Amino acid sequence: MKRWTLLKRWTFVVSIVLHALLLTIVYVLQGMVFPYLRFFGLVPLLLPIVSTGVAVYQGRVAGGIAGIFAGILCDITFIQPVGVFTVLLTLTGLFIGFVADTVMARGGATYFISCAFVLAVAAFVQMFPLMFFENVPLEPLLSMALRQTLYSLIYAFPIWFFVQALGKRIHRISPSGRPL
Repeated sequence: MKRWTLLKRWTFVVSIVLHALLLTIVYVLQGMVFPYLRFFGLVPLLLPIVSTGVAVYQGRVAGGIAGIFAGILCDITFIQPVGVFTVLLTLTGLFIGFVADTVMARGGATYFISCAFVLAVAAFVQMFPLMFFENVPLEPLLSMALRQTLYSLIYAFPIWFFVQALGKRIHRISPSGRPL
């Protein structure tokens, strides 16, 4: 087997391990640390930010895969119907990855706009059962969704450094000059 193929496979394996480590760390923070550090009763959504970052910096396939695993972890963490976040984050990872691959430039602005979009959709998904099945008025739900989205966006900045670093690590140039 050629050295180039082994190097490419090794980079792929290291990428998967690093992404799994990042998702695990963020999962522990979201599920076990931040519930005890509430800010005005809010807990940030961090896993959708990670899957969005992977989609922006590495494309639709990696974004979809990260979305599946982040969604499963969100479904485990939150009291929601099973599979809602798995489907949501998978579809948004695929969509945002496609947009980043074809229409928008990969970068900070695309990342933050995409994070705001995914967090707003996630907030709507969380308030949907309360609005239609529990008859909670729309105004307090929209207020809570806006505050949670803005509060979660604060954490998009520190997560951005890690996701961007992983994206750059994967797209680096090999010593032979060919992209990995």
